[in-house]
Amino acid sequence: MVKQISLDAWQAQHLEDLLRRGANIVTKTGTPIVLYRQTLEEDEGAYEEIVCTLTEKHVIEQLVISGGVVPPTFRQQIIYTLEEFPQRLSRKSKDLFLQTVELLESQTK
Repeated sequence: MVKQISLDAWQAQHLEDLLRRGANIVTKTGTPIVLYRQTLEEDEGAYEEIVCTLTEKHVIEQLVISGGVVPPTFRQQIIYTLEEFPQRLSRKSKDLFLQTVELLESQTK
C-alpha cells in the first residue's frame, strides 16, 4: 500500500528538518539564526516588532518594543520546540512560513 501525505504535512515536515539542520549550525557557531523580523507598529522612531530566532533546541518568538526614547522592552516571549513551530507558523502566516523555509534552505546548504 502506498503511503499518501498531504502537501501541508510535507511542508511542515520539511520545515522541521530545516530547523534541525539550522539548530546544528547554531550549536557549532554559538550564534542564533534570526528566522524573521516583523514590524507591527511604528510611531515617531519607536517601533514594535516580532523577532523570531532559532536556538540549539527551540524557536523563540519575542515581541520587542524599542526606539526613540523608549528603552528596549520585551513585552512577550513564546518558546516553541522544533516539532511544534512549523504547525504554528503555518497557521499564523503562509508568507512567513515560505520566507522561513527559503532562509533556512539558503543557510543550511
